[in-house]
Amino acid sequence: MNSSFDQLINSEKPVLIDFFATWCGPCQMLGPILKEVKDQLGDRVSIIKIDVDKNQELAAMQQVRGVPTMLLFQNGKQLWRQSGVLSKEEIIKNILDKSNN
Repeated sequence: MNSSFDQLINSEKPVLIDFFATWCGPCQMLGPILKEVKDQLGDRVSIIKIDVDKNQELAAMQQVRGVPTMLLFQNGKQLWRQSGVLSKEEIIKNILDKSNN
């Protein structure tokens, strides 16, 4: 998983990773919000959901202590990190402000 994760985050396009768990209420609230973000930004961003229970090693490597945690990468660099649920507008603003896109 780590090598494919490295390939994912080395994209020219911003990549928003959502670390979530199926049992997490706030994670379930964030899902539809991220779909709206993707609908609005389209090809300008990739959004990838990673289940922390199935990818514990990766979550530990990224120091994910709580879910949901969103990480924004571009060209292999972490640009932004946020735990908890944000509004669609806040997420979009952070993606556009932090990435060179």
